[in-house]
Amino acid sequence: LSTRFSLAYLAFFGFMNVYALRVNLSVAILSMVNSTYMASHNNSNISGDTGEFNWDAHKRSLVLGAFFYGYILTQLPGGYLASRFGGKWLFGGGVLCTSVLTLLTPVAARTSFALLIVVRVLEGIGEGVTFPAMHAMWGSWAPPVDRSRLVSVTYAGSQFGTVVAQPISGILCASTFLGGWPSVFYVFGSLGVLWCIVWFIFAHSTPDKHPRISPAELHFIQSNVEPVFSSKDEVLSVPWWEIATSKRVWAISIAHFCNNWGFYTLLTCLPTYLKDVLKFDIQQDGFMSALPYLVMWITINLFGLLADYLRQHNILNTTQTRKTMNAIGLSFPFCCILHKRYLLNQQASAAISMICLATAFSGAAFSGFNTNHVDIGSRYAGILMGITNTWATIPGFAGPAVVGLLTEHNVSKDQWQIVFYISAAVYLFGVVAYTLLGTGKEQPWNKRNKMEEIGKKL
Repeated sequence: LSTRFSLAYLAFFGFMNVYALRVNLSVAILSMVNSTYMASHNNSNISGDTGEFNWDAHKRSLVLGAFFYGYILTQLPGGYLASRFGGKWLFGGGVLCTSVLTLLTPVAARTSFALLIVVRVLEGIGEGVTFPAMHAMWGSWAPPVDRSRLVSVTYAGSQFGTVVAQPISGILCASTFLGGWPSVFYVFGSLGVLWCIVWFIFAHSTPDKHPRISPAELHFIQSNVEPVFSSKDEVLSVPWWEIATSKRVWAISIAHFCNNWGFYTLLTCLPTYLKDVLKFDIQQDGFMSALPYLVMWITINLFGLLADYLRQHNILNTTQTRKTMNAIGLSFPFCCILHKRYLLNQQASAAISMICLATAFSGAAFSGFNTNHVDIGSRYAGILMGITNTWATIPGFAGPAVVGLLTEHNVSKDQWQIVFYISAAVYLFGVVAYTLLGTGKEQPWNKRNKMEEIGKKL
């Protein structure tokens, strides 16, 4: 019940909204698209409800990927602004922007395809600041002994948002409430606005600004976390060159990219796979798509507890903990994907079981590379997250584009096999690169006295 864990719980619901706003279209689009038109253009026998939009696989992939074209633009600016001015207003403002645009999505879609793409890009711009802003806050709030748990609890909201959004989206699409599929955007957009109000009232960028924190907790945090500023008048000086040439930062970037390639492929394309290959109807699609992320939500928190336990009891040091968790988080999905006979089996239970197993172990990566930014550079954690998440956003539009390219004219098990093999190869590369280059040690450029020396030389 400490203020730092209360912040983690509040941020958990924030990222729950962030991902609900992001993934609801993955389910809604199945009711939006004219399935008869899709079948005629894909030479397949896709059955289901007939939507109002005549979009082929290429257009559908553009809609799903457009979000990430905006998302990638505000990663680094978001990290810098959050580190300079604090993450509270930036994080809340980003979610508020996306929530309002989500409410406008049905109008945009019915107005023109181009306007829908613009709205999705703008939503990405709004959400692009969220992860860097929150990481900047943890750079000030998270002491080493609690770091894995705080970060894991926070970002587990992403998975829980997927768990909530996908089945509810399926139910809303299959209903007549507010016109069916438009209700998906009205419901989740409204929830996002409500959360923003709560966040603006109770969240604070740094511990010293929190009106209800106890003196003991404030002293504990400030004694264990490098302050971003030594005085109110100090201006943040960023060691851009040292960060850009740091092999430790590149290690996180590579692992982040590789993890997100597999994750985004499943996140944005799993509903399509379930319907086109395994022949699930729209309502089943929402529940079955959410199941792997329910499992992942649980394991993220369990691996966070395990990581901090290993460090607190000196079983493993920080570097060993991060590399172990990262290896588990990326290598087990790699092994699961290689067992393609389960993923491509016409019996859905076998395919879903293997996907659940892959996403369960993926939860370990949140205590690996995803917490590592704060370890190596807590003062610049938001900026570091902005850098690595910029690279990691590329799979957000490249993944669906590859899937669309491979399945546009041939929706078959053989084509999806290629998709899964590509993801497996990317996962393997991430494990090797991070193991060779990663570390859990604070870097010299994060230390204030070292930065003063660099400033004098310049």
